[in-house]
Amino acid sequence: MVDVIGPSGQDGRDDRVRILALSEHPLQAPTDRDMLPSERREFVRSHRTCVFGTPRRADGPAMSIVYYVPTETDELLVSTMRDRGKAKAVARHPKVSICVLDERWPFAYLQVYCDAVVDDDPELVVDVMMAIGGRMSGEPLPVDARPVVAAMAEEEGRVVLRCRPYNSFAQPPRHLYENDQEERITHWRSGVVPWDAPDPE
Repeated sequence: MVDVIGPSGQDGRDDRVRILALSEHPLQAPTDRDMLPSERREFVRSHRTCVFGTPRRADGPAMSIVYYVPTETDELLVSTMRDRGKAKAVARHPKVSICVLDERWPFAYLQVYCDAVVDDDPELVVDVMMAIGGRMSGEPLPVDARPVVAAMAEEEGRVVLRCRPYNSFAQPPRHLYENDQEERITHWRSGVVPWDAPDPE
């Protein structure tokens, strides 16, 4: 886990943002049942890429594939430019969808519904960019890369989208090894589950 310092609240409380380290063993979704609520949370915490969706005024949702960074408090952090559509959309309407992608076969995904805000704290912006660089390369960026990343953040007008999940929808991985083996394809219905739901007893 990496500590990232965010802005302090006006009441003096500590608003540190604690970024989770890149997981060496992302959760692989079960192929014979729906994911439990705790597994859904771990799936999101242990992966790194997603389809980020925001509403549009006249058309269907705008979507883009991005790296995201999970925190200890389950916020999902996304770096973008202040003038990009994602930041403008979040400023207009805070509801976003994040479709977390599994990078292994058989593919699975988990959609997370979030409330999002735009944060322009420069230290947090750089911390998130450093963490995303580590996710892109597969290993943490060296500390001496920080000034270069900070200069890039300022030049590009970078901000952080802080997304807090409240519901999730899981899609199980589908197996199909041969065209005549339909019994190997999983078929069941999933549903929307509150983010903090307990596992059934």
